Amino acid sequence: MTDPKLAPYGSWKSPITPKLIAAATIRLGSVRLDGQDIYWKELRPMEKGRSVVVRKPAKGKPLDVTSVDYNVRTRVHEYGGGDFIVANGTLYFSNFRDQRLYYQRAGNAAQPLTPEENYRYADCVLDQSQNRLICVREDHTAADQEAVNTLVGIGLNASTPAPNSSEVLAAGHDFYASPRLSPEGSQLAWLSWNHPNMPWDSAELWVAPIKADGTLGEHQRIAGGGSESIFQPEWSPDGRLYFISDRTNWWNLYCWDGAQIHPLCPKEAEFGAPQWGFAMSTYGFESSHALICTYSEHGRQQLARLDTKTQSLSPIETPYSSISGLKVGAGYAVFMGGSPQVCSEIACLNLATNRMEVLRRASEINLDPGYLSSPEPIEFPTANGLTAHAFYYPPHNRDYQAPSKERPPLLVKSHGGPTAATSTILNLGIQYWTSRGIAVLDVNYGGSTGYGRAYRQRLQGQWGIVDVEDCINGAQYLVNQDKVDGDRLAISGGSAGGYTTLAALTFHDVFKAGASYYGVSDLEALTRDTHKFESRYLDSLIGPYPDQQPLYQARSPINHLDQLACPIIFFQGDGDKVVPPNQAEKMVEALKSKQLPVAYLLFEGEQHGFRQAENIKRALEAELYFYAQVFGFAIADPIAPVAIANLS
Repeated sequence: MTDPKLAPYGSWKSPITPKLIAAATIRLGSVRLDGQDIYWKELRPMEKGRSVVVRKPAKGKPLDVTSVDYNVRTRVHEYGGGDFIVANGTLYFSNFRDQRLYYQRAGNAAQPLTPEENYRYADCVLDQSQNRLICVREDHTAADQEAVNTLVGIGLNASTPAPNSSEVLAAGHDFYASPRLSPEGSQLAWLSWNHPNMPWDSAELWVAPIKADGTLGEHQRIAGGGSESIFQPEWSPDGRLYFISDRTNWWNLYCWDGAQIHPLCPKEAEFGAPQWGFAMSTYGFESSHALICTYSEHGRQQLARLDTKTQSLSPIETPYSSISGLKVGAGYAVFMGGSPQVCSEIACLNLATNRMEVLRRASEINLDPGYLSSPEPIEFPTANGLTAHAFYYPPHNRDYQAPSKERPPLLVKSHGGPTAATSTILNLGIQYWTSRGIAVLDVNYGGSTGYGRAYRQRLQGQWGIVDVEDCINGAQYLVNQDKVDGDRLAISGGSAGGYTTLAALTFHDVFKAGASYYGVSDLEALTRDTHKFESRYLDSLIGPYPDQQPLYQARSPINHLDQLACPIIFFQGDGDKVVPPNQAEKMVEALKSKQLPVAYLLFEGEQHGFRQAENIKRALEAELYFYAQVFGFAIADPIAPVAIANLS
């Protein structure tokens, strides 16, 4: 190996290219089991962001199940999830183009199950005794009204020549999720919540008997409501109802035996997660008295076995620091795992032998560790005498070193949600920067999940304050430690993280540049224009609207451009319904008129988050090009120029 070359930070040549990231990386999710067959979903950027259901038989290689004519994705809540199930060899799925439900038997073409109406479906479960699916339905037939969410039953009568219609089983709440049948099919459990709550703020667990005619008997609320959030109800094989609640500040496991609720393994750890999508799963049953679960503690996720009789929790060693989408079958568990050295992959664990088999990797790229930066978990002081959390990635590339007196630029990343969290799973989008000599700070600001309800609620009424302060204080912490260049600080974020980015750039002067990916600039426009799921989210993050209109105006970057004095690049999908393009475009025009450097890339056919390979590639290149122009460093690779207005 030759000695490292001397070159300024930001100018290092890296094998982690945008083309490599976009072309060789897929997104994995939605693990489902059917006997010994394992299914999952793959979002493929090289197929214009199409999502495909893949089947791994007990013996044999993974094969695509859905054809090129279908894109398996539901738009319920816009964020989707719970797009498909498999039962007895039959696949039931939601198709993105028309949002109809389809069924597909092995070896046959898919057939429509629901009519061509303006309905969306998610989170299905098969009710064999009634020969139907039970699922969440979102009704968009009234264009001038808010969508209506219900639980419905959809018949599976094969002799019916036309697609089956839906029968409403439960209605009256603003939102529904997680319909789950008891083992003998006599009871249905589900979650519901109402405006202005989000499911991680307050959700209720309900149970009702199923009558002989398929309708539901008297509804009984088991838990939740008020300041309690319920997550993932599941019936054990012996008919007891399990669920996760944060009633003690931490999302822990509980059991309802039909009369009383019993806590299982109280622990200052998170066994649940914010329910941004349907059909999320963090535990499953190995037997009536043992379950396999995951929990998050100190920013790391752990797999474990819980004996429900003794309440003893036994960790199961894996090579992963991030685990999600857990499903448990007869003698095995399947989940998505990742670590600082490993991209997301689907793994199958033999519960008897602890033997692990990797079924599919999000990326087959084998990178030399010499180009990878290892995350360093840090805790740093922030406002009001509190502590915040982040992962710091120092620049690292085996082929280069920087001049001894130079400090690297820093890119602070603010995650979306804002009730979400970042993790240490290998992210080539982060390594793209560090391998070029740009440090990255991935911040779990106050409001993030994984540190208990109290940490999550730091953002109540404080969005645009706490998250911004934590990002700023994290950056200044590294500057004070002489790890990064205080004159070359940038911030980037998508969606809610885009708002944090724009607020930090508008109301403070710490960062010298930024990138907003479909970020919010106008809080009033967001609360007026966004979809139902998030239409009252800002009640808790900011305050009720329009009662608190002055506060919305005060915290909206678009209203305070006189305070903005640094360059910004905007990325936007033209079909985004969560944060419509007009938010970015108003900001861009205002920056142009103020003679500030600004760039804007609008991607055709993209929505809230980019799924197409060419657009992912172009966005990464454009962001690097923008920072190079602003901070004055050379780029090692040729990049198509970006039109930057007002750049002298």
